[in-house]
Order: sequence, then C-alpha cells, then structure tokens
Amino acid sequence: MSRLHDLTRFYDLLGELHGILGGFRQLHDCDGGMPWPMRGVYFFFEEGEQRTESGTGPRVVRVGTHALTTTSKTRLWDRLKQHKGTQSGAGDHRGSIFRLLVGQALLNRDGRRCPTWGVGRTRGDAARKKHLTPAQVQESETPIEQAVSACIGQMPFLWLPIEDAPGPASQRGLVERNAIALLGNHVHGVLDPASPTSLGQHSDRRKVRISGLWNQNHVDEIYDPGFLDLFADLARRT
Repeated sequence: MSRLHDLTRFYDLLGELHGILGGFRQLHDCDGGMPWPMRGVYFFFEEGEQRTESGTGPRVVRVGTHALTTTSKTRLWDRLKQHKGTQSGAGDHRGSIFRLLVGQALLNRDGRRCPTWGVGRTRGDAARKKHLTPAQVQESETPIEQAVSACIGQMPFLWLPIEDAPGPASQRGLVERNAIALLGNHVHGVLDPASPTSLGQHSDRRKVRISGLWNQNHVDEIYDPGFLDLFADLARRT
C-alpha cells in the first residue's frame, strides 16, 4: 500500500475516534476533574491547517504521549496540563517541548526577543547563565508563556486511551512514533504540507518546518504500516 493510502486510513481512524469521544476538546476548556484515561496518545490540530492530499478536514500538527520510562508515573492529564499552562494563563516551556517550539515561533513571527527562552532547565539556571535574577527572567518570559497558553489552549485535540504499563516498549510509544513518522514529510515526500501562513513556518527548527508538525523526534523515521491495525483495535475498544 502507498503512504497516501495509509495516511488516509489514519485520518479515517481519527474520524472514528472523534465520534467515539464525542468530538474535539480544547485545553482552555479542560481540567483534571474530567474523566481522562490514565494513559494515552494525543493528537492536536490547528486552526487554518487543512489536509490537501489525504482528504478534507483539519491536519494533525502534534502527536505526543507520556510515561515512556519504566519509572514514570505521569498520567495523560499531567502531560496535557504541562502543555496547557497555569491557571493564570502563564506556564513553563521548560517542561513542555511543545510550548518551547510554539513560543520560539511566536517570537520569530512577531520580531520579538526573549534572551532566556529555552535557556537552562529552570528559570534559576537561565538567570545564572544570563546574569539576571529569577524575577527578571520571569518578567521577560511571562508574556510569551501567556501567548503560548492562548495559542495551544484553542487547538482542538483528540486522545487515544492506551492503558499499558510505562516503558519504552509500550503500545503508546509505538503509536506515537509511527504516527509521527507517517505524518512527517522528511523521508517519504510531502503530503498534506503545512500552509504557507502556518505558525510553524516561523520555527527555528528545520524538522518542524519540513514536517509541518510541532514534533522533532521520529519525523525523519520510517513508519510501520502495521501500527494502523493496532490503532484501529485500540480505538474500537475505547
């Protein structure tokens, strides 16, 4: 089968999942009190980003999961909450590569600078490296974090419950990496490319610009079409 066939099937399965879940969610409307599964894989879409070859409808722009180490206790909502940000509308891009990538693209698009964005593992690290106080770092980063929360918070998303044990060999990891490899446009040629006006076009990461995804890992790998059978089985068990 061709990649186009597999991509079309992938979106057909997401369509089934959309019906099973009762539609998209948006993070700005979500909280931890909702009935989330313990574990799963999530799929984000973005306003204005449409499929062009595999059919009609919105295009996936981010795939992710969690708990890929045997010691991890992270739940699906824990990971989504990191992407959502805080109650005040801020957040911490150092705990979410999704937030980091979106924030840098916003800075580039708007011609703004934030010298500590992406620097260090904590604000304290960034402050030491840039000879600033943690308060100065927070002051400069907060407007960007708020813009990131607003951007990601309105992105529609779906999730596929996969309640297996944490670890790199989990079914969640298999679905995540193969979905990203299928969607990525590095190896197999370009299908459903990002629109010329997409925010991702302003990313400083070549893999983001080429793949059209807010992902870096797995975008340049070969996918195994067999993961679609697993996806179909898991979706119909939801």
